Amino acid sequence: MKIIYIFFIVFTFYSTLGFSQQTKKYKINTIAFYNLENLYDTEDDATIYDESSPIMEMTESLRKEVYKKKLFNMAKVISEIGKEMTATTPALVGVSEIENRKVLEDLVNQEPLLQKDYGIVHFDSPDRRGIDVALLYQKKLFIPTHYKAHPLMIYQDNDKTKRIYTRDQLVVSGMLDGEKIHVIVNHWPSRSGGEARSRPKRIKAAKLNKRIIDSIFSEDPYAKIITMGDLNDDPTSPSVKDVLKAKENREDVKLKELYNPMEEMYNKGIGTLAWRDSWNLFDQVIISKELLERDYSSYRFYKAGIYNKSYLANPRGRYKGYPYRSFTGGFTGGYSDHFPVYIFLVKEISE
Repeated sequence: MKIIYIFFIVFTFYSTLGFSQQTKKYKINTIAFYNLENLYDTEDDATIYDESSPIMEMTESLRKEVYKKKLFNMAKVISEIGKEMTATTPALVGVSEIENRKVLEDLVNQEPLLQKDYGIVHFDSPDRRGIDVALLYQKKLFIPTHYKAHPLMIYQDNDKTKRIYTRDQLVVSGMLDGEKIHVIVNHWPSRSGGEARSRPKRIKAAKLNKRIIDSIFSEDPYAKIITMGDLNDDPTSPSVKDVLKAKENREDVKLKELYNPMEEMYNKGIGTLAWRDSWNLFDQVIISKELLERDYSSYRFYKAGIYNKSYLANPRGRYKGYPYRSFTGGFTGGYSDHFPVYIFLVKEISE
């Protein structure tokens, strides 16, 4: 029988029952998402438009050096998300803006992540620039049982002969420490051309996401669902509020509905990326009703956060305090133009 050692944190609750004091122990796992900002390899791929990537614009001799540093930076950040609480790396990590499976294999083999033995779920998407989404998972904690890439069908001027190629939505179902969970990794269409003009594309993305979620609910109304990613929209945008109908107040969430813990942060002016002196919270983790229940005999939502440690922020200049991006007129030595986001899931340990 294989023995699995799982890190856990102890929360202490006090109950007044005569002179007794009860201590409860909980396992805790981090579920994270990170936009890796143009994580491309150093080879020219003739099947995609990777010439537009910052690394391919460099001299061949510089590419390998920059690629190596970029990989280490991304691995370092991922390894630290939630670590203050769990003493380990995330159980699951959704990622976006990655070129192919090779960069993911190189990423999980970086020193900060190597010992955690991450598996990869990835499909090549039809995106013109070749950027994809993927899910990384600790093999000792999560076992994928089914996964599928759902294409987002968008057309220019509603002309079915003029498809706009963008990222698929990745659905991974599996067993997290023996409990079934469904994860959807997203990277919705950008705001290129302006927010209003590009909005219908993200509405389409939200509708696809809603159909996927509803199909899971049709089989199991109590399904534990996490949909996460770079939505290129804020928690209050129509795609999230009107299409997904994600709610800010957890007490208002009913069966087969969604809760968005990021909305409260956004309303306080907290974001994951900055543009023209204002913050957006495009990177979100949204969860289903079942994860909000108070019965901690199985995994439940504890809290959400943005991993925005000081070293991830630009230290100086005009963009001081903004996410310290990797590329701007060359390699900066930084990390990403987005901060990662995460949630903690906890469950009580039976004595």
